[in-house]
Amino acid sequence: MSSAYRGRFAPSPTGPLHFGSLIAAVASYLDAKSRGGEWLVRVEDLDPPRVVRGAAADILRTLEACGMPWDGAIVYQSTRSDAYHAALHRLRQRGVIYPCACSRREIADSAVAGIEGLVYPGTCRGGIAAGKTAHALRVDTRGADIMFDDAVQGPVRQNLETAIGDFVLYRADHVFAYQLAVVVDDTEQGITDIVRGADLLDSTPRQIYLQQLLGYATPRYAHIPVAVNAQGEKLAKQTRAPAIDARTPLPELVAALRFLGHAPPREIAEAREARSAAAIASLWQWAIANWRIERVPRRIRDS
Repeated sequence: MSSAYRGRFAPSPTGPLHFGSLIAAVASYLDAKSRGGEWLVRVEDLDPPRVVRGAAADILRTLEACGMPWDGAIVYQSTRSDAYHAALHRLRQRGVIYPCACSRREIADSAVAGIEGLVYPGTCRGGIAAGKTAHALRVDTRGADIMFDDAVQGPVRQNLETAIGDFVLYRADHVFAYQLAVVVDDTEQGITDIVRGADLLDSTPRQIYLQQLLGYATPRYAHIPVAVNAQGEKLAKQTRAPAIDARTPLPELVAALRFLGHAPPREIAEAREARSAAAIASLWQWAIANWRIERVPRRIRDS
């Protein structure tokens, strides 16, 4: 992996770009550009039932309207099956993954609650019971105690076996799990720094564990606070987060910067020609020069 900074923004095309996603885009873009690095865009269209037709193109158009050009070609996870298969083969050769035949009901009957639902108890680690058929592939997490320092959230430690359990890498519906795909893609794209929402903080130990098993380098991580609505729900398509208006993106960009602990000067934030490329360019010039990751709050407190 190159020592030069290389960051990325990886939206899922489940709907248009909204404020919650814009925050992640702005933070990752600024962290890359303020350090003279590259900023890549990857479309995480791994799960076909969740993909909304036309959403990826709409997200890319909105990024362009916001004055956020990306470096290199767009990578689409839907075209990357061969790379994910190869990673699974490497893990199988190491003897760290195994087929699982457990149904959801069987897991629910024998599992305990973890940080993201039920902790798989390792029922199929020793082999599948007679008469059963494998539905998925899981990775063995025994002894996996993961620690890392997050640039925003500070030190993080997670015991995967007790907090998560043996997690799925290949699903029963023949879809590769996000945790595997993102690790393979980040490595093959040479990503050195990952700036994303704190809703993915609990996923990071799983990704670091897979990096270790596959012999990959571990990027630096920074997990920014997550924007929520008036009910305290994360802004998302499911919570009806409104789309960014690509015709007048300046106010949303200013709001995103303020959310991230960076307040632009009034003459920039309140530019009369808010729709003009010049006004947006002035905002980015100021933001890149003044970006400091240490100013980003760990979490947003209620007012």
